[in-house]
Amino acid sequence: MDIVLRVLAIYLIIVVLFRTMGKRTMAQVTTVDLVLLLVISEATQQAMLGDDYSITTSALAIITLMFVDRMADLLKFKSTKFSRLIEGAPIVLVEHGEPLETRMRKEHININDVLLAARKQQGLLHLTQIEYAILESSGDISIIPASDAAKQEHVDRTTSAPDG
Repeated sequence: MDIVLRVLAIYLIIVVLFRTMGKRTMAQVTTVDLVLLLVISEATQQAMLGDDYSITTSALAIITLMFVDRMADLLKFKSTKFSRLIEGAPIVLVEHGEPLETRMRKEHININDVLLAARKQQGLLHLTQIEYAILESSGDISIIPASDAAKQEHVDRTTSAPDG
């Protein structure tokens, strides 16, 4: 029973850590992130298994992890609150061509990240061409292009001379 409790504790620690690290971290895995993940997995193994490296203990640890993960998936499916707690919710970063700086700072995303996603997904070059940019729970940025009427309205506002 000790192994199951240790595995549950490690699982909860890992979920909390990944949740607090932010969404963009998961979407942009670098070589350093991969090495860190390998080191974490080794440390996790040591914490879960202790001095007992038997096949039975390893199998029990793996089965416990898979069971807990499956139960978390089921809870996420049945409860929106639990899903938001574990995975978070999508966050609007750009609205009607205007960047929402506070949200972008909080998520460690800059305009260049948004424009990169806009170019890749929609072939858009300017913020004014973006109706919404949304940071998804997966860490990806979704781009919804502005309608032609919205683009023209913005062009008209920026090119018209002030009255007076």
